[in-house]
Amino acid sequence: MFTRRDLSRMVLAGVAAPAFAAKADSRIRGVPIGAQSYSFRDRSLEEAIQGMTRIGLTYCELWQGHVEPRKASREELRKWRLETPLSAFADVRRKFREAGITLCAYNYSFRDDFSDEEIARGFEMAKALGVGVITASSTVSVAKRVDPFAAKARITVAMHNHSLIRPNEFARPEDFEEAMRSASRYIGVNLDIGHFVAAGYDPLDYIQKHHERIPVIHLKDRKKNQGANVAFGEGETPIREVLRLLAEKRYKIYAMIEYEYKGADTVEEVRRCYEYCRKALA
Repeated sequence: MFTRRDLSRMVLAGVAAPAFAAKADSRIRGVPIGAQSYSFRDRSLEEAIQGMTRIGLTYCELWQGHVEPRKASREELRKWRLETPLSAFADVRRKFREAGITLCAYNYSFRDDFSDEEIARGFEMAKALGVGVITASSTVSVAKRVDPFAAKARITVAMHNHSLIRPNEFARPEDFEEAMRSASRYIGVNLDIGHFVAAGYDPLDYIQKHHERIPVIHLKDRKKNQGANVAFGEGETPIREVLRLLAEKRYKIYAMIEYEYKGADTVEEVRRCYEYCRKALA
């Protein structure tokens, strides 16, 4: 422990005193802004963590593709999920913690071909990672199977939407409603505001009405009528208005940048997205 006298002597002697800098935090006006690690899908987990650290992002929704083998067959993947020691996930958690990044959710997309064992294992993985939320690009039908496991583990499963309206997939408000109608409070929504706009819906209205069931949103910009992914500020998604709504209402929602448009360097594009968010909340 250094006393004030010690520090004064070090300064007078020309010795650099230890820096007591405040812990980095990408929370802006109360809104925790981070990244879905899928944004860094062109690189390894370690490189993704390095990229987030360079940008200054301190919150992350971990994409399962950064943990699972990407080129495994369906049966190989099932075997990997059931047999990989949970210590491997605890090690991933350690890597994020040492980088000063808070893991806020794990993306584990339950599908209809999941066995009960695979479903249960997802919650064990989430606990080993230290998260209370699983995000999932799932089907409406599988939500009913997942619900009892979620309630038992006391971990929220937030269903992720896409823009194409298809049977048994999440895109419309009605799809979320069907999944949550008879479910416990542990089935919720991971609202992708860009996809929601591309599908013809208003994310501002939906968030105001259902914020208690939305632990995580994805930030991306798209144009209406199934428009393309574009750089933040170039589409018709009300990113600025959504962020200000979260700040003003103090909703407990993580806002995760999901970089999907065609850009140059991944880290620089995610940085650009983050700067847009910072200016929106200035």
